[in-house]
Amino acid sequence: MPAAEFVQKWLSARDWVRVRADLTGKTTFIAWQGAVYSFVPQERRRHLFNIVGMSAARCLPHPEGGWYFLSRELTFYLDPEKQSLCDRWRNPWTEDVVPMIPVANDPVQGLFRREVPAQVSERTTTFQFDLFPYYDNPLAGEERFQAYSPQPIYQAAELFKLTVATADLQQDTETIADVHLCWSRIGPWLPWMKMGDRAGYLIYSATGCKALTVEDLPSLLQDQLERLPQYREAPTEYREGADMTSWLYFQEHFEAYLEGALFPVT
Repeated sequence: MPAAEFVQKWLSARDWVRVRADLTGKTTFIAWQGAVYSFVPQERRRHLFNIVGMSAARCLPHPEGGWYFLSRELTFYLDPEKQSLCDRWRNPWTEDVVPMIPVANDPVQGLFRREVPAQVSERTTTFQFDLFPYYDNPLAGEERFQAYSPQPIYQAAELFKLTVATADLQQDTETIADVHLCWSRIGPWLPWMKMGDRAGYLIYSATGCKALTVEDLPSLLQDQLERLPQYREAPTEYREGADMTSWLYFQEHFEAYLEGALFPVT
């Protein structure tokens, strides 16, 4: 096979676990950095935020085959000019100053039982997941959230690519350390932005890599983990119920948001 020629193959869930986590059930991390832009019809894009984030994940064998994926994740929004973490944001469309709510999703989980598609070349293997969530907006039915997120449907696109060296994948190791992430997201305004039914959406563009220890994470995340120690480890068991999202988190902590609390709340 020529070095630049890719062939789609179906690889085992076990291989996917080695890429994303560790066969022994240890916590591993994926960290990412990037930017968030506005995309409004007939308007130039605005570079609204930079982002720094992480996922702490582990995979555990399912008793009937396959693997549980158990994780919790953080993403912080930074001032794109000062590169500084902020807790307040001036909305450039409305001039409102609102509290900023980082992503604090706990849990994010799933079950991998089937083979996973990948694009394989002589040099690299890339696992690609294109997700298009479409479901009822949990905030839409309540009057108190009309100024924040009134749309009846939550709709987004999440485009993930995880790339490893094909040679590393061919070695029968418990984990693969050298993993590179490319992540793009198109989604609605975040509830805390207080954009109501204003037209437009957000575009996220980020890259990242795997980290085997907290000490390998970006310094901003290490600092935040001093205040949020539960995110230093992945969950240890599957929890029934929906994954946490920024929309459910906003609903759960709306009173703290109105009081101007420091997020994520502890």
